[in-house]
Amino acid sequence: MPDFKTLALRWLKFNAVGLLGVGLQLAILAVLVGGSGMDYLPATALAVESALLHNFLWHERFTWADRIQTATGGWVRRFICFHAANGVISLGGNLLLMPILVQVLHLPILLANLASIAIRSLANFAASEELVFG
Repeated sequence: MPDFKTLALRWLKFNAVGLLGVGLQLAILAVLVGGSGMDYLPATALAVESALLHNFLWHERFTWADRIQTATGGWVRRFICFHAANGVISLGGNLLLMPILVQVLHLPILLANLASIAIRSLANFAASEELVFG
């Protein structure tokens, strides 16, 4: 178990990478929904997948760079675990929350997506810390 200072620094790095991923996800969502007229749910799935790929690469090289040599298995195992854990949390969470936020609460699509991301952030960090890079 890392000390509080190490964990806090990792949380900050995680969120920095996450903010870049959020920008990418929202940009892709805006283009797919606004530019091409795609329905918001499949567009959300594609945008989330793009952010997942982006975030994994940055987490490998930045957030958990100190662990990639000692983590169990190679990058392929981490990639699969990241997709399994964060993919379920991110993609599943988005696809469950977006209809509630958009259709029930009538939030604009991009604001709904931001709210969904914020709701799932801590779960994604915990999954990465323990299951993927632990």
